[in-house]
Amino acid sequence: MSHGLQFSLLTTKPMSPTKLSPSSPAMFTLDKLQPDHFVFATLVKACASLGAPRQGKQVHARFVISPFCDDDVVKSSLVDMYVKCGLPDDAHAVFNSIKFKNSVSWTAMLSGYARSGRKNEAFEMFERVPVRNLFSWTALISGFVQSGNGTDAFYLFIKMRREGVDIGEPLVLSSIVGSCANLASLELGKQIHGLVIALGYESSLFISNALVDMYAKCSDIVAAKNIFGRMRRKDVVSWTSIIVGAAQHGRAEEALAIYDAMVSAGVKPNEVTFVGLIYACSHVGLVSRGRKLFKSMTDDYGISPSLQHYTCLLDLLSRSGHLAEAENVIQAMPFKPDEPTWAALLSACKQHGNMQMGTRVANQLLSLKPEEPSTYILLSNFYASAAMWEHVSKVRKLMAHMEVKKEPGYSCIDTGKESQVFHAGEPYHPLKDKIFGLLRELDGEMRRRGYVPDISSVLHDMDQQEKEKQLFWHSERVAVAYGLLKCVPGTVLRIVKNLRVCGDCHTVLKHISDCKQRNCCTRCQQISSF
Repeated sequence: MSHGLQFSLLTTKPMSPTKLSPSSPAMFTLDKLQPDHFVFATLVKACASLGAPRQGKQVHARFVISPFCDDDVVKSSLVDMYVKCGLPDDAHAVFNSIKFKNSVSWTAMLSGYARSGRKNEAFEMFERVPVRNLFSWTALISGFVQSGNGTDAFYLFIKMRREGVDIGEPLVLSSIVGSCANLASLELGKQIHGLVIALGYESSLFISNALVDMYAKCSDIVAAKNIFGRMRRKDVVSWTSIIVGAAQHGRAEEALAIYDAMVSAGVKPNEVTFVGLIYACSHVGLVSRGRKLFKSMTDDYGISPSLQHYTCLLDLLSRSGHLAEAENVIQAMPFKPDEPTWAALLSACKQHGNMQMGTRVANQLLSLKPEEPSTYILLSNFYASAAMWEHVSKVRKLMAHMEVKKEPGYSCIDTGKESQVFHAGEPYHPLKDKIFGLLRELDGEMRRRGYVPDISSVLHDMDQQEKEKQLFWHSERVAVAYGLLKCVPGTVLRIVKNLRVCGDCHTVLKHISDCKQRNCCTRCQQISSF
């Protein structure tokens, strides 16, 4: 692993100046000086910043055999380093050796367990903290947000408020705003925004950035733009957040215009900016502009494209039907194609009906022994669409052998007063009859307007009518019908779905929005919005 820090701290044999290399620190080999506790602490912090656990362990080994091996400050730095490198057990071993544990070491361990998703150990340690202050609460809450435990983060935040902990530093607020974004919970986000204003932190740059990101991810792009417009100072994160937000909502031209304004303002884009821009081009078919942006990364800004950038470029090309060029990109890129990369190309082959290339890609993907359930579903669906039933059987047997289960589809709608979750299939709900009646009414109106069900996504051996019934009870449609029945007329309906919206439901939701003169948006795991 190379993180710009390559040396062997265990090598103590002097070397001549002509043999000096990056793996031989000049401090040891030239001047023959031994590090003290200040140097050890500095080196450990450097390893933590670089995310370099191998080099960090070398520093640790050298520290253990040094005269300063009992220094608690260095040990606290080691705890922090191991936590930031994702090694909570190593961090805990060092933590236990500290004689006088300060707030830094306690906070680091809390963060380590929470970030690793080890809730029980995190809560247990939190109960043992000698003094609970804002920093210990923030470490636990932020850690849970980072590990995807947003509900636990909110529980702790509410508990912290009830205990009267003074929020004299806004980092915890940015974390909880981020949790609202991850959960796509607009109403909670608005409440936290109100608290931010009440506490006087709205002018904080990183709080404003978090709010822009939260509103964008909660499909309120207007609110995101309003906050962005009021910001007195904007950094690359600010610009990138609004660009990505616009891109996710299909506003490619707007995202590109914001990018032009960003460059004119003298702000240098970063890697994430280009991910958002190429993503925007992908979803509206701006192939030429996407190619230019990909090239501009290296030519104009010296940014080496990552695998994610190549995947975005691949998505751009394949969505637009440039399948051969997309395959060439995979073969030429300086990274080994991973499971999502091949899956993206296979999905495009299925979409554009290129069964010859798709079969080749599917076989390549299958040889990787995929780990994601969604990949097996994609493979099965592709082979089914190509009527390659023996391959379908093979994939299904692999899924059974590996105990891979398809994640059931569900959609959640927040009416402001309550949240309701609907699963695919007929809803077991007190309003089932009313939901069914409304869906039938909407179906009739849509057909009069020219709607024809797209049954291509129903890959089961059944007749046309049965396939249409399968589509009829997709969870997002049921959630929309429930929202129309329960919400005040004119309310924007926001549905969060755990899986990607199928093409037919995408069309249906647009028709319903038009029929009922509503704005309806769906956010799913892949952030497929319209």
